[in-house]
Amino acid sequence: MTGRNLSGTITVMKSPPFFSTVVKGAFLGRPNRFIVECRVKNKPIRAYLPNPGRLWELFFPGTVLYLTKRDASLGGKTEFTVVAVERVGIPIMLHTHVNNLVARQLIERGRIPGLEQPKAMKPEFAIGRSRFDFLLDQNGKNVIVEVKFCTLVGDKIAMFPDAVTVRGKRHLLELAELSKSGTKTTVIFIVHWSRARYFMPEHHTDLEFARTLLAVKDDVMVRAVSVGWSRDLMLEDAGRDLIIPWKLVKQEAHDSGSYIVILRLMRDRNIFVGSLGEVRFRKGYYCCVGSARTNLTKSIDRHWRLSKNLQWHIDYLRSEADFHAALPVRASEDMECAIAKELSGIAEWTVPDFGSSDCNCPGHLFGMIEDPVHTPSFIKVLQYFRIDRLEKYLGND
Repeated sequence: MTGRNLSGTITVMKSPPFFSTVVKGAFLGRPNRFIVECRVKNKPIRAYLPNPGRLWELFFPGTVLYLTKRDASLGGKTEFTVVAVERVGIPIMLHTHVNNLVARQLIERGRIPGLEQPKAMKPEFAIGRSRFDFLLDQNGKNVIVEVKFCTLVGDKIAMFPDAVTVRGKRHLLELAELSKSGTKTTVIFIVHWSRARYFMPEHHTDLEFARTLLAVKDDVMVRAVSVGWSRDLMLEDAGRDLIIPWKLVKQEAHDSGSYIVILRLMRDRNIFVGSLGEVRFRKGYYCCVGSARTNLTKSIDRHWRLSKNLQWHIDYLRSEADFHAALPVRASEDMECAIAKELSGIAEWTVPDFGSSDCNCPGHLFGMIEDPVHTPSFIKVLQYFRIDRLEKYLGND
């Protein structure tokens, strides 16, 4: 197979296939974290998904999935396992167990800077309360390696995690303590998107993980490498060393910025909304855009709670609607009106003057019939403000 080395030139690499037989299917739904409903050869089936991530930006109706038949000896009620998904025609690996196999190949082939030519590799090394992925013998010294699986990608920027990871934060702190006691430690983020050029911790969803990674970077060696997959799921374009823009991480990883709170109204309602009086709300999902210069988390938590004084327009709607999701967009700049403008272009309707009393926007509340987090146009807006927007702070590559 082919791949690119760290300088970007083509090199030839040989590796056995990870899967013997692969079939394609079309995504239909995801009833729970580990089950995917899809269509294979015009037949609806359920398949096992060995990846608990949210994967909102990858799963949409009709999206192409790659599946393999499960080993019957492993038990289970599903015949197939989902192993990858297509994004703009390019496969992205989803099978978490493959991640460590890829990491091992990269380390053995000297593709991870700072981990070249290990004499021995021991998988699943337990120490203290945790189990780490590898213990290396490098020049007679131990190196503890933790590997993370990354599929959250924009165009050039990749981020981890896509959901809060308490375990991931604990691993970082333990690696830092081991490093201070004299053991070399490293964390490697394997990004399954060959177009990536940069890596950042995802500070929007898990601010604590981002802050922790920033805090331990001088004690723990942090590496991020991208890999690519061919349509026959052969590893290619493997081992590009990604840039981690630490100054930008420090600039952005603060509990301030904007948010999109999504509420769901189960039926048409007339609701009294403070200064707006009685407003007619259609059945559907409502995306309300707001911001907080400080304590963004606290502001979002307030919208989740039902018990509170009705002060803002959203408080009145929340008292009658179900809380569906809250999506922070942490940033060093004010983007509330910019986000509202983009949502107005994809929403089915706008509620006039709602949440926009202190600006010139027509409104900051937008209605949609379908669930926004499963709608490509909405995820595209979210991805821009969370990930792709940050490219303007980075160099041209």
